[in-house]
This record gives sequence, C-alpha cells and structure tokens, in this order.
Amino acid sequence: MNTIGKNLRQLRKEHGMTLKEVSDKTELSISFISQVETNKSSITIESLMKIAEVFHVTPSYFFEREQPVTLKKNIAIHKQATSAKAKNIAFNYNDLSGDFPNRSLAPSMIHLEPRKESAKPMPHSGEEFIYVLDGVLTIKFDEESIDIHPGESIHMKSSVPHNWMNFTEQTVTFVHVSA
Repeated sequence: MNTIGKNLRQLRKEHGMTLKEVSDKTELSISFISQVETNKSSITIESLMKIAEVFHVTPSYFFEREQPVTLKKNIAIHKQATSAKAKNIAFNYNDLSGDFPNRSLAPSMIHLEPRKESAKPMPHSGEEFIYVLDGVLTIKFDEESIDIHPGESIHMKSSVPHNWMNFTEQTVTFVHVSA
C-alpha cells in the first residue's frame, strides 16, 4: 500500500476524524482524500502540506520511515574496561541504542564499581545526560565536583573536561545518554 495513503488513514483514525472533517479543514474533496488513502490518486506537495497542517505534523511524516522504535529487553551486553592504562577503571555498560542508522543519541546503562573512576577528564563534542538509579555518582569538572544521588540527573555540554567517579563502597548504576 502507498505509504502516504496508509499513514494518512492511520493519522486520521488516531485523531478520530472523518474524511469530511479533513476535507472541511483542508478544502480538499472527500473523494480525493479517500483516493489518496486507498492509493488510487497521487498527491501534490501543496495538498500534502494542507493535510499535514491539520494534524500538526511535517509533510515528511507521510513518507516511509525507518523503524522509529527499537525495544530492547533483557539486555545482556557487558563490556568492561581492561586496558593496561585503565587499571583503576572498572565499569561496564549496556548499550541501549536502537538499530537504525544516523542516530544522534547513544544511550547506555553504566555500572561503575566501588572506589573507581573513568579515565582522566576529557572534553569531546556534543552533550551528555546522566540519570542516577543507584549509588552516588561524582562528576569531576576541572576544580569542581558534583555528587548526583538516585533520582537526580545532570545535563551538560561534553566540551567541558569531566570524568565520573565512585567514591563509595556501592556500585553506582546510571543511565547515560550522549548526543
């Protein structure tokens, strides 16, 4: 089935709108909208823009999209830093990212062992978001340290030199998203 038509019908149904209601709001005929939904007629970008405006979406919404959602259950990917330079680093992470190209987010679940830290403070491009689930995570910026407790989060520019530390006797578990 034509992706535009299929997506139009689905969106119209989700909004509980009839063909007549869409027709009234777009000034397009009922029969034309029905023909687009059933792939019996093509649509101009101008008409598509009118329809998109009614539903508060962009025209690109109607075109075939890659799978927009990836659900991961029972994640079992564990990677531990083991290089000679990283003797004091003891963390493992679970990749939570989706399986589609050109993604801009890199989410992961990280477990930082007691009395350990990440590598030396390193700036890089982008942003980071951290949400602590268990334990107390310390983030060190140049001369300042911030403790983040369970239920707390931080959103920061990655260009500021920083590193993670666990000064406690408990493993710290947190969700980390970099962009």
